[in-house]
Amino acid sequence: MLRSFAGGRLFGARTGTGAPSVLALHGWCRSHRDFDRVLAAVGGEPLDAIALDLPGFGATPPPPEAWGSADYAARVGEVLDEMATPVVVLAHSFGGRVAVHLAAAEPARVAALVLSSVPLLPRSDRPRMSPRYRAIRALHRAGVMSDRRLEAARRRHGSADYRAAEGVMRQVFVRLVAERYDDQLEELAARRVPITLVWGDDDADVPLAVARSAAERLGGAELVVCPGAGHLTPRTVPEVLHRAVAERLAARQR
Repeated sequence: MLRSFAGGRLFGARTGTGAPSVLALHGWCRSHRDFDRVLAAVGGEPLDAIALDLPGFGATPPPPEAWGSADYAARVGEVLDEMATPVVVLAHSFGGRVAVHLAAAEPARVAALVLSSVPLLPRSDRPRMSPRYRAIRALHRAGVMSDRRLEAARRRHGSADYRAAEGVMRQVFVRLVAERYDDQLEELAARRVPITLVWGDDDADVPLAVARSAAERLGGAELVVCPGAGHLTPRTVPEVLHRAVAERLAARQR
């Protein structure tokens, strides 16, 4: 059942019967429904959790301007007041960008992270920008090319996610793609925040090599590799994510 959180500024769902201790954050162009099977009972009770629709997706309205991950984390952080902190944050893809900012900003209220298919580091094999699009961008920066022509070029050369975004969400996407998370990763590593990385070895969007590099940067985060799984792990390997969250919850209580 859809519910409101943070004074009606966010929407999503609750599972379990106790005070929620798990916060689930979905990927780009997805919704809280991705976590239905992850948070459900797996050989026992469902997890006590809140799964959100991040601003601009599902039932939650878009942000008022082009937010970055830190802005999303600030809004999501309001939900922690309604939870049994410190929480375990479960995050997929774009949600993981928000999660690392949230964990860095709320050290006393985030106990652990379970991250899956999150673009935490730049890909070494990312396709290069076409020379034509690079030239158009340079002309736009020089004031020679109009905003309209730049937008037309972005539509031709941009990713499927960019083309699918509309209004302010397209501006959000452009801002997110340019972000880096070095400071947040360093802070989480220095504080030894418990982190589990769950990755499909067939993830074409955020390859396993990114996860291996991130695990090293995070000072030995646990890496769980799911053979044959692609990018949408909450849908394809929900039981693996459920188990990873349950283990972090158990460790939190010790």
